[in-house]
Amino acid sequence: MASPQNQLNLNNSVLALLERCIHLNHLKQLQSFLITLGHAQTHFYAFKLLRFCTLALSNLSYARFIFDHVESPNVYLYTAMITAYASHSDHTSALLLYRNMVRRRRPRPNHFIYPHVLKSCTQVVGPGSARMVHCQVLRSGFEQYPVVQTALLDAYLRFWSDVESARLLFDEMTERNVVSWTAMISGYTRLGQIGNAVLLFEEMPERDVPSWNALIAGYTQNGLFMEALSLFRRMIAIEEGAWGQGNRPNQVTAVCSLSACGHTGMLRLGKWIHGYVYRNGLGLDSFVSNALVDMYGKCGCLKEARRVFDRTLERSLTSWNSMINCLALHGQSQNAISVFEEMMTCGSGVKPDEVTFIGLLNACTHGGLVEKGWLYFELMTQNYGIEPQIEHYGCLVDLLGRAGQFEEAMEVVRGMRIEPDEVIWGSLLNGCKIHGHTDLAEFSVKKLIDMDPNNGGYGIMLANIYGELGKWDEVREVRKVLKEQNAHKTPGCSWIEIDSQVHQFYSVDKTHPRTEEIYNTLESLISLY
Repeated sequence: MASPQNQLNLNNSVLALLERCIHLNHLKQLQSFLITLGHAQTHFYAFKLLRFCTLALSNLSYARFIFDHVESPNVYLYTAMITAYASHSDHTSALLLYRNMVRRRRPRPNHFIYPHVLKSCTQVVGPGSARMVHCQVLRSGFEQYPVVQTALLDAYLRFWSDVESARLLFDEMTERNVVSWTAMISGYTRLGQIGNAVLLFEEMPERDVPSWNALIAGYTQNGLFMEALSLFRRMIAIEEGAWGQGNRPNQVTAVCSLSACGHTGMLRLGKWIHGYVYRNGLGLDSFVSNALVDMYGKCGCLKEARRVFDRTLERSLTSWNSMINCLALHGQSQNAISVFEEMMTCGSGVKPDEVTFIGLLNACTHGGLVEKGWLYFELMTQNYGIEPQIEHYGCLVDLLGRAGQFEEAMEVVRGMRIEPDEVIWGSLLNGCKIHGHTDLAEFSVKKLIDMDPNNGGYGIMLANIYGELGKWDEVREVRKVLKEQNAHKTPGCSWIEIDSQVHQFYSVDKTHPRTEEIYNTLESLISLY
């Protein structure tokens, strides 16, 4: 039997050798050395070999070989193997190994296993299976462990959208850490309950960067872009102030904030965030670069978008899509198509997806390139086997409608495998307006009214079409219905950025704090003419 000192020396030697391993053959040599010393069944060494195999070599098959040759694996070996499977999205293997562990009744699961089992069972069996795991957690006595409670909380929110049960679980938690607070906030934002998310955020005893990011991302995903940017500014102020808590914005913060800048047209703040990324060494990986390209593109700075794109060393499919879509958005059809052709010939193995073809079809629509639009639609469906979504059909109908090819457009609508939505009929209506096709315009508007009867804008369109056709009785009838239903028309909106602040204005809007000054200026300008 080895002395404690000799055992300690062997442990240190094994750990030192593991650090020098860079290949599976090196690991096998170390494993053979341990077997010759009689340590084939020693849990400590088996665990170290297995963990190195999964983390450093990402070789799950050999890790499982090591696991299977341990006669009585302990809970740490089970945990390591299940964690590895779940981390590599092999959820079936993770769940089967957990089931084997439970059926053998030895060893008993520990609290570190359950978060991974919850993740895997919902992926393989379905959301309801997590309730069975919850029951096992209760029977095993681990329901008071924070790591298990947080995993259950996330499962209730992510897979069941059961915010009431999740909040009950959260309120009953004996020890709430920043992770559990953030999980609850993220759950609220995913379900669109921004008010509850904000209230919980303000109650947090301490915050870390992911908790700030959860609310900023939640604002952005729910279309509250000004609120997202306001929270970002607050985070910066706290981080730079004397009372800073070390919550320094990271790449996720930058990406979410850049997205909000793009949607609101806040170019100046977007440029400031770009500078912040450089000044603070956040790194221009493809994640941040794509967000910058998207922001500059939406703000109309195509040269800057292209400059960022050209400096991106490893261009992912998202990188190419961002560049194609921002060029298409601003009517640079040929340039968008050129970027696509560059992507197909660059030799990086990147293949177009459904987003790529939305950009290409948009480019064809803006450029009136009907033949190319059909070509890309067929390329998408026949060569790449991509099932057309409502956005693809909308682009194609818009393209044909603008070109006055209404028979072909209706053929597309009739051949759709999904129900046409407002975008489809709106695109067709737009083409009818351009070419004065009043009969089809009337048909399209009636479809739109069926879908959204309370949208007064559609009723007004129909009344105008009847007026053009000289059907005055119908005009009066439509206006009567609009009045009875108290239908409203969504007012037009515009905005302008001044001193890094966006000012929004609606049609006949007098809610702005400087309304009187604005109208006086307008009247003085009008009087000059």
